[in-house]
Amino acid sequence: MKKKELYEEVIRYFRQAMPVAETELHYENPFQLLVAVILSAQCTDKRINQVTPRLFEDYPTPEAMAAATPEVIYEYIRSVSYPNNKARHLVGMAQMLMKEYGGEVPSTGEELERLPGVGRKTANVIQAVVFQKARMAVDTHVFRVSHRIGLVPESCTTPLSVEKELVSHLPQEIIPTAHHWLILHGRYVCQSRRPKCEQCGLLGICRQKGVPHTT
Repeated sequence: MKKKELYEEVIRYFRQAMPVAETELHYENPFQLLVAVILSAQCTDKRINQVTPRLFEDYPTPEAMAAATPEVIYEYIRSVSYPNNKARHLVGMAQMLMKEYGGEVPSTGEELERLPGVGRKTANVIQAVVFQKARMAVDTHVFRVSHRIGLVPESCTTPLSVEKELVSHLPQEIIPTAHHWLILHGRYVCQSRRPKCEQCGLLGICRQKGVPHTT
């Protein structure tokens, strides 16, 4: 199967199987999503959604969180991974939003990556979800699914190389949605240790299952 045909088939399948695809993190505004995404690094969305309601109730705005201390924020997020670092990042991020961006979450990758705790993946999530930009955040699910299906060659060994390959072949207008397609497919079907191949509608084109692909 040629690369163009593969992408067309994958897009067709997800449009039918997953017409609504969005983040499973709970949030009400861009600031809350930014907090949730920072917290979600190496942690499940389920865990983050258990932690954030109380955090958002007491610290609903950048102004409120900027006035807190990492030690206080730590008590709200102690059950997530790396709570000490994330507490420092959240307070520092909120303080920078207040000092340099008027309390608003910026829209460009360059500005977002200046914020404490925000790397390329987090910046891409915010740009895609909040601002509907054609950005592909590559987490472990996207990385795994893209390789298994055959959307990216085996030579793509880094998240950045996978991101560039996907963006170069996906139509710009569906990239924000495709990000969620791949994440949710990896989370619930194409799982790391025990993929549920019997439930996968892409089995007939999956490189992992021996279907040959060409460029």
